[in-house]
Amino acid sequence: QVQLVESGGGLVQAGDSLRLSCAGSGLSFSSYTMGWFRQAPGKQREFVATISASGGTTRYAHSVKGLVTISRDNAKNTVYLQMNSLKPEDTAVYYCAADRLGRISENHYNYDYWGQGTQVTVSS
Repeated sequence: QVQLVESGGGLVQAGDSLRLSCAGSGLSFSSYTMGWFRQAPGKQREFVATISASGGTTRYAHSVKGLVTISRDNAKNTVYLQMNSLKPEDTAVYYCAADRLGRISENHYNYDYWGQGTQVTVSS
């Protein structure tokens, strides 16, 4: 049974940083592309970042480029999202997802497994 478990969310102030983690189990983690998405209340799920199975390729949404860094540690079956200079508009539930076909995709339909999400709230 595949499980993705996010952690690291919380309530922070504008300008703060957070590092989200997503631990995977029940899958050959090092073979999967991993992505981060977010969903704010009343809005559609939005792509944030993705990283290839080896970690050698990354892609970011234009809205967060330069502000977030995605990385992974395949020895720990974990993917990370470092977020800096957070703004109130970054408030959302953040989800990690796994793509078994190894695509570098911004489309959430291409991801096979999802975590339950972690809430990030940025106060002004």
